[in-house]
Amino acid sequence: EADAGEYTCDTGDQQTTAAVLVKALPVLFKHWLKNEEVEEGRTALLHCELTKPNAPVEWRKGDTVLQTGDKYEIRQEGTRVELFIYDAEAQDA
Repeated sequence: EADAGEYTCDTGDQQTTAAVLVKALPVLFKHWLKNEEVEEGRTALLHCELTKPNAPVEWRKGDTVLQTGDKYEIRQEGTRVELFIYDAEAQDA
């Protein structure tokens, strides 16, 4: 990506140029999500680990995309991605 482009070796009398293409590796899971059981009113934590740091991720419950707010907190540090579900209720299952 940042290193992709044309590179030239120049002797003064001659030069040769080549293109470098950098193929992005897919983001894979190193550690998958695990089922969690939490008491009502407590905080549930789901976490997984990716092969690429700070890769864009989206958390969903069913088809609903989750956003950080009073109910949910999304944290991402390096390859670790976490979802906190605060004040767990039956409908959060």
